[in-house]
Amino acid sequence: MGKTIFPTPLPAFFGLEHVSSIERLPSDSATAPSLDDIARIGEAILAELPGEIRELMGPVPVVVRDWAHEELLEELEIEDALELSGLYQAVPIGERHSALTPAEPEMIFLFRMPIIMEWAERGCPLDEVVFDVLTHEIGHHLGMDEDAVRRMEER
Repeated sequence: MGKTIFPTPLPAFFGLEHVSSIERLPSDSATAPSLDDIARIGEAILAELPGEIRELMGPVPVVVRDWAHEELLEELEIEDALELSGLYQAVPIGERHSALTPAEPEMIFLFRMPIIMEWAERGCPLDEVVFDVLTHEIGHHLGMDEDAVRRMEER
């Protein structure tokens, strides 16, 4: 089971220093954030993305799950599930052919447990970790390869 976020008609850009309307959980919170907590943060991040990015994104659902499925980890040749905090599933926008029907629905996955571990390691507000993971996956949706996404993150 998971929590799904659907982008809504949305206003800023990936270069946001923080997302101002997000209810923050302190890094020293005694309770782990729930699927709903992470989904709520993801919704706020999507709502604050600039119109141009939201338009390009379209209605891509964001699904929050505790962990990636074992089959997915095997397919991606990832041995440690903590190494996968998010995933874009589908054909990136720039690689699509209008005549072809997508083989699988497009989605962005956020994996709660790896996000929580990264949050604990970084000691920063949870919204910063969710922002980093979500915008990384949005970059893939927009057609950026891993190197391009990492360069974007360094700015």
